[in-house]
Amino acid sequence: MNAVTVASAMRLAASLQAVPTPAPLLSLVDVTAGYDRHPAVHHLTLEVRAGDMLAVVGPNGSGKTTLLRLLAGDLKTMEGQLRLPPSMRCRTAYLPQLNLTDRSFPITAHDLVASGLWHETGALRGLDPHQRGRVMDALDAVGLAACARRLIGTLSGGEFQRVRFAQLMLQDAGLVLLDEPFAGVDATTIGTLLPLLSRWNGQGVTIVTVLHELDIVRQWFPKTLLLARHMIAYGATGDVLTDANWQQAAGLSAALWEDATWCSPGVHSHPAVERGTRAGDPAPGGEHPVA
Repeated sequence: MNAVTVASAMRLAASLQAVPTPAPLLSLVDVTAGYDRHPAVHHLTLEVRAGDMLAVVGPNGSGKTTLLRLLAGDLKTMEGQLRLPPSMRCRTAYLPQLNLTDRSFPITAHDLVASGLWHETGALRGLDPHQRGRVMDALDAVGLAACARRLIGTLSGGEFQRVRFAQLMLQDAGLVLLDEPFAGVDATTIGTLLPLLSRWNGQGVTIVTVLHELDIVRQWFPKTLLLARHMIAYGATGDVLTDANWQQAAGLSAALWEDATWCSPGVHSHPAVERGTRAGDPAPGGEHPVA
C-alpha cells in the first residue's frame, strides 16, 4: 500500500470517527414511579436520543402509560434520576389514550386543531390569516378538511383521532408522546397516521409511542422498549421482540401484579427531575392507569 493510499485510508477512518452520536434527549437512571406509594415501574435505566422513533410495548399493567406520564412531566419519580429536555429547547406534546378524551365539549374540529397554536397565540388571541391557513393545511394532511366545521362529538373514532394528530402537528414539538394511538381506530386512519409519524420523525422529531400492535412496531419503529414494570429489553426492534423476551415479560408482569409494594430506596434515595418545567403530583385519591 503506497503513502497516498495509506493517507486516504487514515482520512476516511478519521471522518468516520468524527460522525457525532446523537446526544441523549432524556434519560432515566434507576427510576421507580407509581401511584400512592405503589410502584408501577421499577428501577428503569435508559436513554432516548434525539431523533429516536421508539415503541414501548409490554403486557397489560406493565407500566407503559406510567412511563409516558413520567416523560410528559405529569408524574414524579419515587426514586432515581429523571432528566427531561428543557421546555425552551424542546417542546413536548403528549397524546393520551383516545378513550380517555371527553368529546362532549361543543367545539369544532377546526377549533380543536387551532388550539395546537396556543403556544403562539395564547388562549384569547384570535388567529391571523396565515395561522388559519396552517389549521386548514393540518386538517387537509389528515384528510379531514371537509370536516372542519363539524363538532368533535359527531366525528367517528378514527376521524377524531386524525383531528387530534392535526392538533399535534401545530404544536411544533420536538418530543411527541403517544399512548396507544391506533387502538380502536379504523385501518384507513392507521394508514393515514403512520406515514405522518414517519415524516415527523424524518424531520427530526423524537417519537415515543405505547403500542400493542406488534406488526406496526416491527414495520415502522426501529427501536423498542419491552416493559413488565421492569425493563425486559431495549434496543433494535428485531432484537427485542423475541419469544424468549415476551415469555419473560408475561411471567414477570403476572408475578408483580398482586405484589407491587414500595421499593426500599437504593442508591438514589431522593426523587429528582431535571427540567425547565414542573413534574406534577397525581391528584389525591384519583384513579391512575398502570398500563
